[in-house]
Amino acid sequence: MEYIHAALLLHKLGKSVNEVNVKKVMESAGAHVEEAKVKALVTSLENIDIEKVIKEASVMPSVAMPAQPVAEAKEEEHKEEKKSEEVAVSGLGSLFG
Repeated sequence: MEYIHAALLLHKLGKSVNEVNVKKVMESAGAHVEEAKVKALVTSLENIDIEKVIKEASVMPSVAMPAQPVAEAKEEEHKEEKKSEEVAVSGLGSLFG
């Protein structure tokens, strides 16, 4: 995971995501660097548009969550709260009855 974070940091700073830069970031953070993992990361990111992937990832949760059931659930919760308040009030009335 730390290798991906290093790549994202480099991307955010506008630096090239290459083996040398990833290794520098990792070493400056005090992490043990495995050359094979650095090479695998850089190779796997060669043809990836990181900005596009970030935008798609941030859109996915909102698309996956339908708004209608959430609104219905909140409405149902509100009805249940109102019912429990009515029961509580009627219970108090019987005490003073």
